[in-house]
Amino acid sequence: MASTEEKQELWGGETTKAIANFPVSGRPIPAPVARWLGRIKGAAARANADLGLLDRDKADRIAAAAARIAGGELDDQFPIDVFQTGSGTSSNMNANEVLASLAGADVHANDDVNMGQSSNDVFPSAVHLAALDEVVHDLLPALDTLGAALETKAKEFDDVVKSGRTHWMDAVPVTLGQEFAGYAAQVRQGEARVRDALPRLGQIPLGGTATGTGLNTHPEFAERVRAILSEETGLTISAPADPFEAQAARDGIVELSGALKTLAVSLTKVANDIRYLGSGPRAGLAEIFLPELQKGSSIMPGKVNPVMPEVVTQVAAQVIGNDQAIAIGGMQGHFELNVFVPLLAKNILESVKLLASACRLFAEKCVDGIEANREQCERYAELTLSAATALNPYIGYDKATEIVKEASASGRSLREVAREAGVEESILDEALDFRAMAKPHESA
Repeated sequence: MASTEEKQELWGGETTKAIANFPVSGRPIPAPVARWLGRIKGAAARANADLGLLDRDKADRIAAAAARIAGGELDDQFPIDVFQTGSGTSSNMNANEVLASLAGADVHANDDVNMGQSSNDVFPSAVHLAALDEVVHDLLPALDTLGAALETKAKEFDDVVKSGRTHWMDAVPVTLGQEFAGYAAQVRQGEARVRDALPRLGQIPLGGTATGTGLNTHPEFAERVRAILSEETGLTISAPADPFEAQAARDGIVELSGALKTLAVSLTKVANDIRYLGSGPRAGLAEIFLPELQKGSSIMPGKVNPVMPEVVTQVAAQVIGNDQAIAIGGMQGHFELNVFVPLLAKNILESVKLLASACRLFAEKCVDGIEANREQCERYAELTLSAATALNPYIGYDKATEIVKEASASGRSLREVAREAGVEESILDEALDFRAMAKPHESA
């Protein structure tokens, strides 16, 4: 149960004003951002004490209170709407006031808690590090789980021959394992793209204060705070490439969002393929069986729907929409400051959380339980007329086309029609070996 102290309003006048000024969405800033504000300010207090700028006892009390915020104990003390002043000043003041209230009457919200800082460098730093933290500890493990699940199925289905499809039409045979290996590779590539964005996401503007010049902060302050944060969390946190770039632009978030959008596109392809492969059970493709999680209809008895692929594709649509808003927000870096940071925070953290949850659920509640309908797959492999492609080197494209047309019109098999057309049985045995056709470059 929450303590009496936690139920109290620990903030001060500036937070109260912001609550009154911004009754927009009813949603506060993302909790990870509030927690990282606390973590940064705790490290800042310790760094300032080490530099001889802040009384050690005050610093210890601020750091102790900051640890409570960082641990999520005081999330309810950050009530300001996420759609607020674009620099996040209101939420930075909120953090200062809560920490001052907890640290003691002799601790000043601005002079002590905010020493060496500005909303303009602290708030975006908190957003970058919150996103970095969530990606490293939530999204990347979820992607690894999904990638591994798909790779397992690729091996399990390696010998299941089926019809390939291009343009939604029958194509030359492939294996179900090859398809799943492709899905796994898409997830692994997406994971790599996300990882590639992390070094720049971890570059934070802390130390730039108001405009990037570092006015009113010790020259060693930012480096010391980064070192403390890196040691505490294990995250790679680094100085910006340039302080003015870091203050005025949020390109690191835009880049990460672009990687998340690409991942969302990939997941849409994978989820759609899986639900189409499982369509039926009698009037669809029915090449795989998806786990039955719940009733699919309130009126049609026995109907089961591909609910997890539907969740994944809905999440992907939201992430793609979030990326559009992030791109627009990233454009709003005018001169020395971007003023869409709260919007960026809301959308990037939502995208990370949604993708992490969707990937984990997709793996555990869908992919892990997929079974191959081997008989159906092999039947389709034998039915596909595009298998005549393998006859081209032996009889030529034109004659193979005639065989396909006759087989299609008569409903007979390629082998039967080709035999009737004079193609030798030994050629048919070699050319119409569907497993060899799916893997033409593997040694016999």
